[in-house]
Amino acid sequence: MFYLICYDIVNDRRRHKVAHLLEGYGLRVQKSVFEAVLTPDQHQMLQKKLSRYLKPEEDQVRFYPMSPRYRQKVMIVGVQPVREVDDTAFIV
Repeated sequence: MFYLICYDIVNDRRRHKVAHLLEGYGLRVQKSVFEAVLTPDQHQMLQKKLSRYLKPEEDQVRFYPMSPRYRQKVMIVGVQPVREVDDTAFIV
């Protein structure tokens, strides 16, 4: 499944750790936004790893599943790196 993952982390150190972790799973498209193709196991593992760094009373991470149909409708204004997303590829 393709996910748009965005976060709002209050603490700089925790924010850096979360960003570094997400870089191992997906592609950064904005400062606090990533795109990732995750299997159900990868999704569960990522959530488990994220819980080590988050303070639920202060921080937030959101996973938005996006179907291929709706990804085609995404409008981008401004600079966009050229790349293709393959739902059958797995980022490890």
